[in-house]
Amino acid sequence: MAKIKEGDLVVVISGSDKGKQGRVLKVVHKDDRVIVEGINRVTKHTKVSQTQRGSRTGGIETIEAPIHISNVMLVDPETKKGTRVGYRTEEVERDGRTKTVRVRFAKRSGKDV
Repeated sequence: MAKIKEGDLVVVISGSDKGKQGRVLKVVHKDDRVIVEGINRVTKHTKVSQTQRGSRTGGIETIEAPIHISNVMLVDPETKKGTRVGYRTEEVERDGRTKTVRVRFAKRSGKDV
């Protein structure tokens, strides 16, 4: 189970964007990297081309580049600061059956994430 998932609010703890917060757009498990909204923006030059309808695409764009997962930390929902992630097992009852579920929680405040 991954400690950081898509949609989580994270804070950057090292690098040029240190201290900035943003939502995780994508997690690249193979390379242990995440793409965070508004963080690590780079300019990308794309070739200008013409579509079949006649509109032009291309030029200079700014996109978010991947950042290593060790350089981000989950934001605690209570204190709005960076926190570590822990897991606990809980018994959940659904339709008369009990099921064991792993739940992520913020170690700083103990709240579920």
